[in-house]
Amino acid sequence: MLRWAAISVLGFSLVLSSAKQSLWAQQPEDERKVTNRVVPTYPELAKAMNLEGNVKLRVTVAPNGTAKVVEAVGGSPLLVRAAQDAVYKWRWSPLPHETKELIELRFHPN
Repeated sequence: MLRWAAISVLGFSLVLSSAKQSLWAQQPEDERKVTNRVVPTYPELAKAMNLEGNVKLRVTVAPNGTAKVVEAVGGSPLLVRAAQDAVYKWRWSPLPHETKELIELRFHPN
């Protein structure tokens, strides 16, 4: 199941999708909610260039709700690092197993 939500904050918006991948095939899918978001710092070089764009990330979330692995699957290299740094600080609700979350961050210069 894919779930999308859009949020806009301080020249930056994000779209969250949650791809549920249960480790136990017969268990019903649990909903993993973000409990704490950290807004990425807009890179100075990207601001100077008036760069706008999206960064797509695939996040492996540990059972305790922390980001275990944050992989870039698309986006400007000038924006990817800022997006990854912020998402590593995010927290999700705990579950008994890992999940894979798809996140799209949209950067807009002010």
